[in-house]
Amino acid sequence: MTSRPTFSVELFPPKDEAGEERLWSTLEKLKPLKPDYVAVTYGAGGSTRDRTIRITSQITERSSIPTIAHLTCVGSTEKQLTEILNQYKSAGINSILALRGDPSGGPQSEWVSTPGGFDHADQLVELAISLGFEVAVAAFPDGHPASAGDFERDLKVLIRKEELGATSATTQFFFDPQRYFALVNGLKERGSKLTVYPGVLPITNVKQVKRMAELGGTPIPNWILQKLSEAGEDAAKVREVGIEIAIELASALLAGGVPGIHFYTMNSASPTDEIVKRIGLR
Repeated sequence: MTSRPTFSVELFPPKDEAGEERLWSTLEKLKPLKPDYVAVTYGAGGSTRDRTIRITSQITERSSIPTIAHLTCVGSTEKQLTEILNQYKSAGINSILALRGDPSGGPQSEWVSTPGGFDHADQLVELAISLGFEVAVAAFPDGHPASAGDFERDLKVLIRKEELGATSATTQFFFDPQRYFALVNGLKERGSKLTVYPGVLPITNVKQVKRMAELGGTPIPNWILQKLSEAGEDAAKVREVGIEIAIELASALLAGGVPGIHFYTMNSASPTDEIVKRIGLR
């Protein structure tokens, strides 16, 4: 019997109390859908880091939804990363998505090392595994910003992380399902058993998605740009078009046999709620 595809969501830690209220409201609206897990991104540095750890821990406490905590190497020593992992473990969080993280100037900027810290995600994978965590990693159907289009290099990096103990990967958002299947097939051809979950971003803000795509090196197909252009400045129309685009992508992925779909909610519940119901994930 084939198990049903999973459904998961990503939330990001807010920067202030108003944003925090919105996050809890979003979580309450998503709870009836019973996501298989919630992933919480990591805000590095100072108060943002403290808020991230607190909120990630509280999501686990407030809901019955399993939580995966993102963790990056940015601005932290190995000792600090160990302390954060131990805090998560004490809060009942046993799963980590290990990332190098983006340089302060953005994904395409030069990496700046932290003395006593890590320069590569595989070092963080190794540390988290040694502390007893289940570890997931990131995958990039359109290529990692630092790999300059070297598809083979991206595959080797993922396989190296799998060899260190990572059991799954979640992709950066993308718009061409064939890029996802090319990545998965490339891994399988090299003997990998890594489970790769595709990440889908429902478009609700044109400027936002264009900026995110530019920073991450994610091409937006012309047909999508055309549809968004036709929607113009009408926010409701942009939302409608964005949902239809996400449904088309998710449907193609499900038809291809993906293990599940991970939604980048941008801390807004309603687009994901509508998409999940319309494609039959819930």
